[in-house]
Amino acid sequence: MIEVIILAIALSMDAFAVSIGLGATKQQSKIAHLGIVVALYFGLFQGLMPIIGYLGGKGVISWVESYTPWIAFLLLFLIGAKMIFDSFSEGIEEDISKITHRVLLMLAIATSIDAMAAGFSLTLLPVNPFIACLIIGVVTFAFSWLGVLVGAKGGTWLESKAEFVGGITLIMMAIKILIAS
Repeated sequence: MIEVIILAIALSMDAFAVSIGLGATKQQSKIAHLGIVVALYFGLFQGLMPIIGYLGGKGVISWVESYTPWIAFLLLFLIGAKMIFDSFSEGIEEDISKITHRVLLMLAIATSIDAMAAGFSLTLLPVNPFIACLIIGVVTFAFSWLGVLVGAKGGTWLESKAEFVGGITLIMMAIKILIAS
């Protein structure tokens, strides 16, 4: 179960980083409302996407069972590397000063793509995938809400660092899976 909690924290770093940016764009009077809305969007998508990945992975697991540690390693490593790479990019290029439900939906999907890929690795862990996805969703909800508050207070300097730490964490999990197999 510790792997699921670590995975949840790592996956939530994308949403945390974006939430910081969103929090930095709003007036203090609207932060509480924005925090809840952003957390609901990101938590819901981060919780649902791994189920899609898990169900897709469950269908092909019998074909690739002997390669599963390598596949999990590769997926987690690539997701982690992408997060690290993204942490050095300039950030969200579109204007997010007008935070609409459409913008939040697009951001929620974009930040949860890696969660769908990570859902495949849930087929390798001895955990209930639905409980794991609930944990991922709740952790992402908490980090997203916190991210909006941090963004409102501290600006955007933490944004890329959170994504970098999430990427390093996923790479370390990938190496652990490979060593344990």
